[in-house]
Amino acid sequence: MEQVVERRPRESRFTALYEANYHRVLGYARRRSNAEDASDIAADTFTVAWRRLDEVPAGEGALLWLYGTARRVLANHRRAQRRRANLVDALEAERLTAARAADAGEAHRVGAALAQLRDEERELLLLIAWEGLDAAGIAAVVGCSRNAARIRVHRARRHFARALAATDGEPIRESRGPSAARGGTTANLGLEERP
Repeated sequence: MEQVVERRPRESRFTALYEANYHRVLGYARRRSNAEDASDIAADTFTVAWRRLDEVPAGEGALLWLYGTARRVLANHRRAQRRRANLVDALEAERLTAARAADAGEAHRVGAALAQLRDEERELLLLIAWEGLDAAGIAAVVGCSRNAARIRVHRARRHFARALAATDGEPIRESRGPSAARGGTTANLGLEERP
């Protein structure tokens, strides 16, 4: 009976964590994998959260911790997928569906530019565009300082701007993102350079 009393606060905390954040973690996974795999990634993330519940911070930090865990679960999942087959084309197609609101030409340009980035740079930009994180949130998810996150994001945006300009055959603009003048999809995704 003593064991039951000790588990109730733990179960209550996990239930609250799950109910408040499951849809966000599932959304994170869906935007980076297919629908079937996304459910597995979310489930594995919360399995880790249950096992390591004492390490999960309280408040807003819990979601960032879950994003960081989901990121690692996803990395493990992708490594397993690569062993079975090369699914790069399927992953890129899934990423392009996130740009439904934009016209197909712009979505293709953005997807082509994102595909030219290193995985780490693409992930930083997608954390901004899809998850709405700022430098502090990115730092918590990626596991670096805020300043390092800002520097990495700045470099990723600069590389994205160059890749996007290359898809158009435009000269490279260093000052602001290429969509700043056009107000295109990159502005909607939050990928434009900020002063």
